[in-house]
Amino acid sequence: MPNVAVHSLFTEFDINLFKAGKHFKLYEKLGSHPITVAGVDGTYFAVWAPTANSVSVIGDFNSWQVGSHELNVRWDDSGIWEGFIPGIQNGALYKYNIRSNNFGISTEKADPFARFCEKPPKTGSVVWDGDYSWQDKAWMGYRKDKNGLDKPYSVYEVHLGSWRRKADNQFLSYLDLAEELVQYVKEMNFTHVEFMPIMEYPYDPSWGYQLTGYFAPTSRFGNPEEFKVLIDKLHQNDIGVILDWVPSHFPEDAHGLGFFDGSHLYEHPDRRKGYHPDWKSLIFNYGRNEVRAYLISNAMFWMDQFHVDALRVDAVASMIYLDYSREEGEWEPNIYGNNENLDAISFLKEMNQQLYASFEGIQTIAEESTAFSGVSRPVDLGGLGFGMKWMMGWMHDTLEYFKKESIYRKHHQNDITFSLTYAFSENFMLPFSHDEVVYGKKSLLDRMPGDEWQRFANLRLLFGYMFTHPGANLIFMGGEFGQSSEWNFEKSLDWHLTQYDFHSGIQSTVKDLNTLYKNYPALYEKQFSADGFEWIDYGDGENSVLAYIRKGHDAENDVIVICNFTPVQRENYRIGVPKATKLKEIFNSDAKKYGGSGVLNSKIKTDKIPSHAYKNSIEITLPPLGIVILQ
Repeated sequence: MPNVAVHSLFTEFDINLFKAGKHFKLYEKLGSHPITVAGVDGTYFAVWAPTANSVSVIGDFNSWQVGSHELNVRWDDSGIWEGFIPGIQNGALYKYNIRSNNFGISTEKADPFARFCEKPPKTGSVVWDGDYSWQDKAWMGYRKDKNGLDKPYSVYEVHLGSWRRKADNQFLSYLDLAEELVQYVKEMNFTHVEFMPIMEYPYDPSWGYQLTGYFAPTSRFGNPEEFKVLIDKLHQNDIGVILDWVPSHFPEDAHGLGFFDGSHLYEHPDRRKGYHPDWKSLIFNYGRNEVRAYLISNAMFWMDQFHVDALRVDAVASMIYLDYSREEGEWEPNIYGNNENLDAISFLKEMNQQLYASFEGIQTIAEESTAFSGVSRPVDLGGLGFGMKWMMGWMHDTLEYFKKESIYRKHHQNDITFSLTYAFSENFMLPFSHDEVVYGKKSLLDRMPGDEWQRFANLRLLFGYMFTHPGANLIFMGGEFGQSSEWNFEKSLDWHLTQYDFHSGIQSTVKDLNTLYKNYPALYEKQFSADGFEWIDYGDGENSVLAYIRKGHDAENDVIVICNFTPVQRENYRIGVPKATKLKEIFNSDAKKYGGSGVLNSKIKTDKIPSHAYKNSIEITLPPLGIVILQ
């Protein structure tokens, strides 16, 4: 058998789909695949490089010699080079040396479809065909009942490299995390974990948002099968898995996708559409069929091969606007004369349609920071087709309000109520993400005003307000125990703080709020519908108090929420209630076990005294900087 034998995994139908941008399982064909041909074990390689004059596979098996293992170009103008190389086994290191027809340019590239990569800073691809037996059949069977829009969605956002580290500051492995992280998330009663990008990336300070290995879990923490163990363990404990996914841009690293075959293959050739000035990175050419197929195949890959339950799509606004972060003259309008990137919009719609049609019970979530209409509306109703959208406006307004000294909050009542004017225009997730605790913004705790007691009381109130506001919830790691310093990706969270009462009180608060959210249907059944929310009073700015009702399908399950945004304890505070019935306090952020002062309401009597447009009302004591939830 020759060094490179003629062999193909592609059918004519595959090629036609690829050219049309409709092949969404390209990972089964392109890349490296250990197989047996004519009784000989080896590896099949296939790479898309239409501008190439020659493509050589170089690696540890041939001392990285160019020319000894040249692939064969297909005859069908697909631009695919392929071939079977005998003797190459699992674990072999390789790259592609590509000599271009474009002025004889030569590039040395990692495989865009590699399933595993060398540990950074090394940049080689690894032949990989791991075998894994999933144990999450039960979860996959009832996932649609756990992951739906009318189900509790409380997300713990995690950066795997800095959640917790070993004593010598080394990373925990995927297998370590499968024990420690899973146990912690389950104990804290979160419903989902969101991993900041785990696809292979070369530069630690990018936090994973500059990807070079879209199909490979980063080797920093172990191999792909060990990452599957982590996902599997989460599923076995009824915890959903969300991955951050970055189809918006990619870095210019020499071994990456940029200028892949001596041409602008993956990136748009016009720098006005193909270069991101903020991140100094390249932007995919969403109008090129093969690139669309690459990206949609990648989204499919994580749900198919890794049983992922949702993708959170990063930087959607940068994709859908041609003038995003560009000055006048640095962008070109579309054919209709406006600033929308029609190719990117079309791509996102097709991606969402394909994912929802292919996998039962999954979600896609957009990080989209503008007022673009219909992000979480189905495509057939004119939307982009996402399941949810991050509510960036709520996050900004809420944190701006909370950082004010309480004496000034009465002048800013509109800041804390404004979100309800548009809360149901999309399916919103409320995010206190990693972006809010870096670059001098301070930790959530450190942004709270007042003395020590008030700062912790404010943080408990903030989380209580978040969990009772319509929408799903997301908290970045560390926030749940009141991390006092900004997040540092180079070291572990400050877990030693949990030995102190105020910090463990925050931790208990979030744990109990998660339990409350999961156990009281009024907080999730209609979390994206105006039918699930009713104001009692949003106008008491003088006292900085809000009162509202959260509703589920059964009115018997409705809950009443009262927030006191000042440190003044308010006795005999009267609010109207919809009917004369017994009420009990099911949560109070001022409980002593949370670090509060213990101002609770043990007996709540309904009076036939009209108030707030209701025939009946109650009098309660509002704890200082506290939230009270009644049923």
